[in-house]
Amino acid sequence: MIDLMLKGAEVLGPEGFEQQPLGIVGGKIDDADGARVLDLSGYRILPGMIDLHGDGFERHLAPRRGAMKNLGDGLVSVDAELAANGMTTAVLAQFWSWEGGMRSPEFARRFLEALAATEGLHTDMLVQLRFESHLLEDYTAFEAAVAEFDVPYVVFNDHLPHVALAKGKKPPRLTGQALKSGRSPEAHLALLQALHAVTESVPEAVARLAARLTNKGVKLGSHDDDSAATREVWRGCGLFISEFPETMEAAEAAKAAGDPVVMGAPNVVRGGSHSGKVSAADMVAAGLVDGLASDYHYPAPRQAVLRLVEDGVCDFSEAWALVSAKPAAVLGLDDRGTLEMGKRADLVIVDVESGRIGATLVGGQVSFMAGEVAARFMA
Repeated sequence: MIDLMLKGAEVLGPEGFEQQPLGIVGGKIDDADGARVLDLSGYRILPGMIDLHGDGFERHLAPRRGAMKNLGDGLVSVDAELAANGMTTAVLAQFWSWEGGMRSPEFARRFLEALAATEGLHTDMLVQLRFESHLLEDYTAFEAAVAEFDVPYVVFNDHLPHVALAKGKKPPRLTGQALKSGRSPEAHLALLQALHAVTESVPEAVARLAARLTNKGVKLGSHDDDSAATREVWRGCGLFISEFPETMEAAEAAKAAGDPVVMGAPNVVRGGSHSGKVSAADMVAAGLVDGLASDYHYPAPRQAVLRLVEDGVCDFSEAWALVSAKPAAVLGLDDRGTLEMGKRADLVIVDVESGRIGATLVGGQVSFMAGEVAARFMA
């Protein structure tokens, strides 16, 4: 860990950009008189990005089915991609689902074990377990895994094709899902039907589990709320974070109740949802969003900030807060998210003209550095 005095850059503080030195001492932002000086003229220093939900790590753990046996090596690669994209804290969203494969309970445990065992990672990687709410027989094992691996964040999903199942029809893509899960189409359909049959018991079961997890300090959320009524159901169960609400109505209900709303940055970059749902940019403009997450593409948060500014949705400081200060608040991480005295030196150094990332520091340690910034550092 190197103490530094960064000079010449535009520093994004709580009140906006200022041309002032930024000191790093002992991994925190502090006065650094006498420390090594690094001239960063032509650059901006921004708070490190905090990714509230990302599953892009899956491509590193299994680039092809069964191709990655050592998950630790994959996590090292994830670390490098996160750092190159300005992430200093990343929530890795791992499924615990009936869908099988990399979304199975067995793989979830492999992932948790690998993350706990892998040393030398620079990015602060946190875990979000995405639990399929209808797996009533898995509640005990899931709760035990959350406790064993000190999982800080749980989101409840419901990916069952209820419409088709309620009509007694075969769901779309049944054969492909079955092959992925390692089941025959007949066995997979029977499982889906059995899970669908317990739907009425799910809210009460979720509420009981949520109460126990809340008592242990776990953050809880729901996924893909499609209406105000759905948001109210899950809020009543103790799931206070609304991830990727599908309608403006659901987001407005969350906001009115004080529930944080997380949206996908790729939605902003694309100019709308890839599946025809609500526009994240429209929600940002309406003041409904508390954080933009990478979702499935780690470059997207930085790109989304630039898109929001270019489209006049908000200014740079407001846009960057959606990937730094506001996500920190959602997760209760009061030691990061802004460049203030005493906080962790989690920061990103960005070229003013190109917007490209020149360096990322986590707790004062370099996790990524390239190009002109690296040349100045090495001089």
